[in-house]
Amino acid sequence: MSSEFLIRPLMPKDIPLITYWSRIEGFAPGFGDLTIYRHTDSQGLWVGCINKKPIGCIAGVRYNSLYGFLGLFIVVKEERGKGYGINLWKHALEHLSDIPCVGLEAAIDRVDDYSRWGFIPSSFTTRWKIDADYLEYEEQFDEIYGYEGLRLLLGNKIPESIVQAYDAKREPSPRPHFLADWLTHPSGQVLALLGRNNSCHGFGRIRPCLMQDGEDGWRIGPLIADTPYLAEFLLRRLILRHKGEILIDSPGINDNAGRLMKKLNFDYVSQTLRMYKGHQPPISMNDVYSLACLELG
Repeated sequence: MSSEFLIRPLMPKDIPLITYWSRIEGFAPGFGDLTIYRHTDSQGLWVGCINKKPIGCIAGVRYNSLYGFLGLFIVVKEERGKGYGINLWKHALEHLSDIPCVGLEAAIDRVDDYSRWGFIPSSFTTRWKIDADYLEYEEQFDEIYGYEGLRLLLGNKIPESIVQAYDAKREPSPRPHFLADWLTHPSGQVLALLGRNNSCHGFGRIRPCLMQDGEDGWRIGPLIADTPYLAEFLLRRLILRHKGEILIDSPGINDNAGRLMKKLNFDYVSQTLRMYKGHQPPISMNDVYSLACLELG
């Protein structure tokens, strides 16, 4: 490994390059994703450089004092196998060394590697895709049936604090800074289902993304709802105005998520394995139908 290898914080000027790396690796980054990651933990994203030239990156984001997440781990192909990746990895782990629980999404061929660092498998995450042009229209989802007083809100009409509280009870850890940026970012659309007294019963976001083949597509996430019916209602409404290829990452820990994808004729793309180091959050994810993103969980 070159003695001139340097790890430094990610800067705004790095974002286009890392977005490009993410696209060619098949991560399908959403528009504005990296800026949001940086806002979540301004000290939790790094770039590895040789002679000041970026050749790799990693994120080790602290959501709070109890939970962190590792992702966006890339070394350009021509520099792999030279020790740069392990140095980025150690740097991110050190940043999270005082966090009781750290999560990541592991490519299947890397599970053994992460296990050696103390990460324990939790559940599979499945990526699905569908061409929205061919999603069958069903009139029954024009209105919300069986839920008196439930209404659908769009964008800035959604009370953020109510969605934040709803999300905090269904994700491994509260993520107020991340979610605030995620829900208010001008790229994409957010829908929420609110009942009487402004009680939240589900929400989701769709955003444009960059596909590996260079084409533009869409990613849906998070998608969280009280019931499979409400998840399907939100999913259909999110897709309604967004034609083209759509990706969604569903947690295997919620069996209903996979069933819903199959019901709507989503195609299987790939799987990763959610792993945790430390005490796995004791929270049910039975209402989570899609993760916000694999890079930050």
